[in-house]
Amino acid sequence: MAGTYLAQAIAATNEASFYDTNVKYLLADKQILAWILKYAVKEFRDMEIREIISCIGDDIEIGIRPVAPGLSNLGRVQGANTEDSIPGEGTVYYDIRFTVYHKGMAIKFLINLEAQRWTEPPKLGYHLENRIIFYLARMVSAQKHTEFFHSDYDSLKPVRSIWICLGNERDGDYIQEISLIQENTFGKEAEPEEIGLMKGIIIHIREGKELEESRNRLIHMLENLFSQKSIEEKKRILTEEYGMIMTEELEGRMQNVCNWSEYFIEEGLKEGHERGIKEGREEGIEAFVLDNLEEQVPRGRILEKLQRRFQLNEETANMYYERYKVLYHQ
Repeated sequence: MAGTYLAQAIAATNEASFYDTNVKYLLADKQILAWILKYAVKEFRDMEIREIISCIGDDIEIGIRPVAPGLSNLGRVQGANTEDSIPGEGTVYYDIRFTVYHKGMAIKFLINLEAQRWTEPPKLGYHLENRIIFYLARMVSAQKHTEFFHSDYDSLKPVRSIWICLGNERDGDYIQEISLIQENTFGKEAEPEEIGLMKGIIIHIREGKELEESRNRLIHMLENLFSQKSIEEKKRILTEEYGMIMTEELEGRMQNVCNWSEYFIEEGLKEGHERGIKEGREEGIEAFVLDNLEEQVPRGRILEKLQRRFQLNEETANMYYERYKVLYHQ
């Protein structure tokens, strides 16, 4: 018997270079998406999980990787490319994009879901809040000639950009919102009013062993999903506590999914040196980047050399480049 999409998604490859993609596939399961919507997007808080699942469209998009056919309708189906291009501005690739129809409100929501490793500006090279605003703005402007035409701005669909951020300390389980507020600054007094068109939501989850159970039900589920708990315990939690549909196939496939921190070591480069980082390795990377910047080597060439010389993936190489480029210009 074929497993549900959730069981297939949890069967992530044990190759670190594919782990990020498998995390996205796992999060894109409609059961997972329904829990995220219920506890992160206030318009869905009063709905039952099953009802939310039925409202999620069959247009879920994950990066640019094709989707295996024939998966359960509880899971992801093949969708369009997740590029959002604007001439002269380059291309944005969303982790996950989908639509959800709120039957009670008769409103279509456009949702973007991202899995984020770091939130600190020194690591990212920018403030995460600015990136979220940029994504929201793209999702709104991209509706021209798709959701509305000419000057019919009232046909704009509300957009939500949800970011799941790992790596927080033991007290780092919390959820933030970024939204537009309309208020009078002169003249007639009026209560500030939230504009519901755009909203960014940041879900901070923790990593580590023996964490105290989060009081937030969604964070509790996500932390267990990506924890070091045994397969049996994860399966029990997801089925008994969250009512997710699993199969026996899941038990074997879950073997291949390690927690995020293990995969984010990046060949021994995880911060804190807690997993055997070679002393001086980061200093070597720093010197390498600074020397190449001093010699005015093009960015693309530096990233290529970083990946080859230090055995980094593209994202990690880019992280180091942005970090030390800021240092170079100080």
